[in-house]
Amino acid sequence: MELNEIPEAFQTNLRIAIISSLMTGIKTFKEIKVITGASDGNISIQVGKLEEMGYMVSKKEFIGKKPCTSYQLSELGHRMFLEYVDMLERLIKRDEKI
Repeated sequence: MELNEIPEAFQTNLRIAIISSLMTGIKTFKEIKVITGASDGNISIQVGKLEEMGYMVSKKEFIGKKPCTSYQLSELGHRMFLEYVDMLERLIKRDEKI
């Protein structure tokens, strides 16, 4: 991945925060809300877009009588995040040499 090829998934702070939070494992909607500090509506929109792009999957279930949605990175999401981080590291190292 190069700077001029950054996928849409990494072009907003909230999407990057969501993907980053999922690198350590499955998170519930509430956990993502706490981690990102974003509103329910913004999170819903962004996780929907990330799911459409194939970067993550959701699982809806009931815990007791309460609905609970959890999210996990797909293989594509995990691989693309690592490529994104690698690209950022290369940019930093290149700038350090200048």
